[in-house]
Amino acid sequence: MRPEDRERIQLEVTSRVLERHMALAATGPDYLATLINDTIYHERRRLERDPPKGDEASFYAGLAKRLPRASQLEHKQMLEEMLRRFAAEVVGNFDERVYRLSTSVVPTGLSLLLKASSAAGPRDLLSMDGISVVRDHIEVQGEVEHVKSLLNKGTLMVVPTHSSHLDSIVLGYAAHLLELPPLLYGAGLNLFTNPLISFFMNNLGAYRVDRKKSASIYKEVLKEYATVALEMGYHNLFFPGGTRSRSGSVESHLKKGLLGTSVTAYVNNLKHDRIRPNVYIVPCTISYDLVLEAETLIDDHLKEMGKSRYIIEDDEFSKPRRILNFMSEIASLDGRIAVTFAKPLDIVGNYVDLEGRSLDPRGRVVETKSYVLRNGVPEHDHQRDQEYTQEIADAVVRGLRRNNVVMSTNIVAFSLMRMLRQKNPNTDLYRLLRTGGNIPSFPHGEVVHETAATIDSVNAAGQPRLAEEVRAATPLAVVDDALRHFKSYHTRPVAERRGDRVFHEDRNLLLYYANRLAGYDLERSVAAARGAAQ
Repeated sequence: MRPEDRERIQLEVTSRVLERHMALAATGPDYLATLINDTIYHERRRLERDPPKGDEASFYAGLAKRLPRASQLEHKQMLEEMLRRFAAEVVGNFDERVYRLSTSVVPTGLSLLLKASSAAGPRDLLSMDGISVVRDHIEVQGEVEHVKSLLNKGTLMVVPTHSSHLDSIVLGYAAHLLELPPLLYGAGLNLFTNPLISFFMNNLGAYRVDRKKSASIYKEVLKEYATVALEMGYHNLFFPGGTRSRSGSVESHLKKGLLGTSVTAYVNNLKHDRIRPNVYIVPCTISYDLVLEAETLIDDHLKEMGKSRYIIEDDEFSKPRRILNFMSEIASLDGRIAVTFAKPLDIVGNYVDLEGRSLDPRGRVVETKSYVLRNGVPEHDHQRDQEYTQEIADAVVRGLRRNNVVMSTNIVAFSLMRMLRQKNPNTDLYRLLRTGGNIPSFPHGEVVHETAATIDSVNAAGQPRLAEEVRAATPLAVVDDALRHFKSYHTRPVAERRGDRVFHEDRNLLLYYANRLAGYDLERSVAAARGAAQ
């Protein structure tokens, strides 16, 4: 958020939320007191678990003391105080000077670190183009020109898959490579604890999200902030899954709160006769050969199976040396990070053309605003807008799944997990992951054969997408590439070749990387492909 817009957006967010609740206060004399008391309760519970920052404890203690004898007018003032406090905490910043620094000096420095940790000598380091080194490891593909064509026709909402805390950094730099404007995005408060990372996040448009805050009005402030930012023309980045995928699979159940801001912002833009009212939703996938936090994420997934901690503060991203090791392995193994943009959508899930016009399912141009008019006037309609948001969510899921890029590590992990299940048909998944079943290894040739069948089935299905290096390689080369990655970064090898056999060492991580292919019904087609090849 640019400095000149910070005060404006805080005032707008506070005013809108306050106005809504003052209207609801007419439903009963105790409405505001109950809302304030509920917020104090949730905040005090949070402060019992976490050390308070600044005057947090005294602020809520003061509110609790004033509340019993407060008048309706004082209730309004207290609610406004809380809203202003939440809005000030959330609001992000943007500094053009820091942005230029981060997209020039930082990539060069990162490249020097990567090369210094590999085989480069001092002379190589001095002559190296840092920007090109980083660019060499990020492959941006898909509907790139289509996305760029919409920049002057409306506001973009980029909605990517979420595997790692590195995602926002990778996508932000990919946007820079494409000469896209900076993307405003929400980042967990825990990511602002590292002074260096916090400095750049604070100045690159990241706004702070405290997931430990459970008070309803805090969540309302977050949502309103995103809505107002879209209306002000800030291109946004939202992770529609809400948090990193613990299982390793592509998101299929989305958090629709932030997605729904696209509809709200569009209607508000029409109401205020803004020049470029359209909001375009752009699904995007980010794929890695290896995932920095994979060990922590899959362990959390398996321990709780849907009851995860949600906020993980002690994962690999919190350890600078692990980040350096991870980036070093990407460089030394010529690893790839694939950023793939899908076809842009309108606010009801229709595709849009290069001119930003909505296309119905038959490909005919349709007037976007016709979806939100009532008696010829743009209006909000809660039930209708919820239905539109669901349509967007469904279209985003389809876009993510269709443009999911799978790497050699995903293909080989899927093949090995399938082999494990075949050889241990009566063993449940948890026991199989814990013990490895009856066979500790497979002949290398069988792994190559199974990998070939997996690749054939993906090609036959048409999705997910195979990474370029997988499409161009033989099954043997795909297996060898995956095994090189599997023994490089993680604390122990995921799978390892010894002689003519491949040993499955860390089956939790095998499952994690295999899950990138989950949900495509590939098991059946792989079996058919193997049968046809025999």
